[in-house]
Amino acid sequence: MASTSSVPDAPISTEEAALKALTFQRLHPKAFLERFLAENARPDGREPAEWRDVSVNVGSISTADGSALVRLGDTTVVCGVKAEIAEPELDSPEDGFLVPNVDLPAICSPRFRPGPPSDEAQVLSDRLNEILVATEVVSTRSLCIESGKAVWVLYIDATCINYDGNAFDATLIAMVAALQNTRLPKATFDEDTGKVVCTRKEKTPLQIGRFPLSVSFGIFDGTHVLTDPTSFEEPLLDTTFTVVVDENGGVVSVVQLGLASQDVLQKCIATAKSRCIELGKQVYAAS
Repeated sequence: MASTSSVPDAPISTEEAALKALTFQRLHPKAFLERFLAENARPDGREPAEWRDVSVNVGSISTADGSALVRLGDTTVVCGVKAEIAEPELDSPEDGFLVPNVDLPAICSPRFRPGPPSDEAQVLSDRLNEILVATEVVSTRSLCIESGKAVWVLYIDATCINYDGNAFDATLIAMVAALQNTRLPKATFDEDTGKVVCTRKEKTPLQIGRFPLSVSFGIFDGTHVLTDPTSFEEPLLDTTFTVVVDENGGVVSVVQLGLASQDVLQKCIATAKSRCIELGKQVYAAS
């Protein structure tokens, strides 16, 4: 009688294991995240309440009047400020203009498509405009050159060059840091010619009134509160919070999408206050 011998299965290589994990992640993203959270971890190695590192580099765009490059984990946003001269509104003769704009190009993530600005980019631009106006980061009165004649318009253009979630938090830092880095040429209005004369030999910084920061949270499966969610986690969240806080810990705004208990919301706000005060010393002091 012929004897048979069992052949042990060949060990799975690291490449094969990584491919299986990636396939499982794409086919069953919710179950994939659940397995990590069961071990009190997240796919990028963080704990649920752990933040990603933030870095700020200012003045890197020589053609702009002010600029900043911000990295929030792998999310990278570059912002440039361009100043132009315009006539003020008739009912606001001493007020200049802030014009923020966010671009989420196709190159930054497969989720975005080429073409006109996406709905998400437009919503981000509107939300950032509300924060800049509400906090008076730069007073529009300080942008007046000659009442009723000429004011500065600051175009604050931010482009995400790599998207890995939480673009709002990264873009707000980039915009405020770029404004802090902005220097305007000395401008005077010539009554005789009716024109503004600028000299770039003498430049002055903007008068920055407040330094807002935002932090975002997500609730997964009704129980897990995740700070600073990534692009993989964002579509899986039941609820998201974004809390905007100024440099003194004062709450500027809270945006909630989805349902959550009042206790969870209060805890997120308390966490946001301490996080923003600590982060503000790091990012804006370096700007």
